Parts: sequence; C-alpha cells; structure tokens
Amino acid sequence: QVQLVESGGGLVQPGGSLRLSCAASGFTLDYYAIGWFRQAPGKEREGVACISGMYSIIDYADSVKGRFTISTDRDKATVYLQMDSLQPEDTAVYYCAAERVRKLAERAPNYSGDPLAAPWDYWGQGTQVTVSS
Repeated sequence: QVQLVESGGGLVQPGGSLRLSCAASGFTLDYYAIGWFRQAPGKEREGVACISGMYSIIDYADSVKGRFTISTDRDKATVYLQMDSLQPEDTAVYYCAAERVRKLAERAPNYSGDPLAAPWDYWGQGTQVTVSS
C-alpha cells in the first residue's frame, strides 16, 4: 500500500528557508516519480517540483526555479524539498504525491509534456507552510 507522509512545514519569515520531507513506503522509489504540489486558499493546486525514478530526472515550476531544490535519500525512502528565499506568495499547504514513471510518461503528452500538470494517483495529507513577518 502506497503511503506518503509529509513533515517540515511551519511559519517562516520572508527570505527564510524550510525543508519539507516526504517519507514514502509501500513501493519502490526506482519505479515511481515523487512530486511536490501546493495549494493556497482560493487558488488551484500548483505543481512545484518532481523527481522521477532511478534516473532522478528533475522538473521545477518556473515560479520556484533557483529557490527550491528537490532531492532523494534512497536509504531513507524520503524525498526532500529545500525551500530558500521564501516569500509570502509561497504560503500554501504543500503535498507530496507519487505516481509510476510509466504512467506519467503515458499521461504527460496530454498535458503539454508537463508531468506536474498530469494526474497523480497517490497523495499525502499535506503540511502547512506560512511565510509571514
């Protein structure tokens, strides 16, 4: 059974940093992509970053490029999202999600080739990130 548990959210001042963790269980990371998504109040869910399979192909949303870094610790079956230079507009509930690499490869062409825009089947419960002075 696929399980994803996020942690690391909290309150941080503008310009600060947080590291989110997504602990994965019930599947082999080599065959799955892990994505981070966020949803602010009154807004649609937005894909932030993803890292896929054994080749660790990485993709970022334009809004976080240069500020956020996604990485994997395979020994701990955990995917991290290091968030630097945080701004109030980064305030949201952050979710991690998992999907088989093969399924994402099939779906992404229908979403302009963007895996972050394609459907993901497995989701964690979310962790709140608030950026405020």
